[in-house]
Amino acid sequence: MPDPKARAFLVVMDSVGIGGAPDADAYFNGDLPDVGANTLGHIAQACTAGRAEQGRSGPLNIPNLTRLGIFAAEALANDRAVDLEGSWGAATEVSKGKDTPSGHWELAGLPVPWDWHYFPDATPAFPDHVTQAVCDAAGVDGILGNCHGSGTDILVRFGAEHLETGFPICYTSADSVFQIAAHEDAFGLDRLLDLCAAVAPVLHDMKVGRVIARPFVGTQGAFERTGNRRDYAIMPPAPVLSNWVQNAGHHVYGIGKIGDIFTMQGFDEVRKGADATLMGHLSDLVADAVDGSLTFANFVEFDSLFGHRRDVSGYARHLEWFDAEIGKIIAQMRPSDIMALTADHGNDPTWAGTDHTRERVPVLVAGGALQNLGHIGFVDVAKLIATHLGVTPQIK
Repeated sequence: MPDPKARAFLVVMDSVGIGGAPDADAYFNGDLPDVGANTLGHIAQACTAGRAEQGRSGPLNIPNLTRLGIFAAEALANDRAVDLEGSWGAATEVSKGKDTPSGHWELAGLPVPWDWHYFPDATPAFPDHVTQAVCDAAGVDGILGNCHGSGTDILVRFGAEHLETGFPICYTSADSVFQIAAHEDAFGLDRLLDLCAAVAPVLHDMKVGRVIARPFVGTQGAFERTGNRRDYAIMPPAPVLSNWVQNAGHHVYGIGKIGDIFTMQGFDEVRKGADATLMGHLSDLVADAVDGSLTFANFVEFDSLFGHRRDVSGYARHLEWFDAEIGKIIAQMRPSDIMALTADHGNDPTWAGTDHTRERVPVLVAGGALQNLGHIGFVDVAKLIATHLGVTPQIK
């Protein structure tokens, strides 16, 4: 019988891939296939070689994740010999995508049942009916951008013109996303959020995974994105882990952008903030979450601040910070708790381009009975969590 006091914590280290995806040849950064990409492995190599010395120094120092088996999982993912025992494994994704919804949905037990829509890397990138929907919802005569681009570059290119014209900046990436940037003061944060909510159904009908509000502040040469980003994701077409748990009568907490990814399906409450704030929320919930609950967390800054920006030193610093903090939190867990640490895709900061990389991900389990996970699927993470809580998995 499951312990009624058992709790589960599912923690996604956004983009901390470990290489070895068997279908990496079908995914690209520009013209370069993702074959050989390895986020964790290449960061560790760069640190050892002295190529990640900004704000830190020496070999990658992550003793808690190492003890849990992250490097053993990386070796397994890349078909190297492993001799470390523990509750760890390497998970392989089947969904056709290397983005946030694909990874998170499948970790929550739902492989994506369709092909996402991606916009062409051309200018204009968007069909006329999408542009018109934005103009109608915003009450403007045009949009800026209409192209692929990184968030920081987009502000440099179009921020001043946005202030002059009041036109929203619309852009995309290699992911299935439609992003709208606007100045919080000049355009208005509420107006931006209302705009994204209004056009989201148009994009979702096209199977675009997310409409993302990208508010910013400042003046030319000093524009900065704020923490008021919001994702308007397409609704999962079937129940996911959070629904299974909630429908079984358990409380479900979200930390970070988790609620947005699942359009709040199956969540009783969500706590947001920067990663340092999120770590505080996780610590609080390990101390205070109710019996039988699930806490589902995402730490996004590995991906957003360091992976996409190809900042190897920054990524290594964040791994070392995360390791030190998560070690303290694991020490607070109750005997009947488990914490599963995993990732949703890769984002190798040593790779060409600025997009995600198709990789296997680690699955590291703290607490519970020792179990040899080995090679597993993303959906097996949902099964592991549900089983611990005494909830029946509903894999489609």
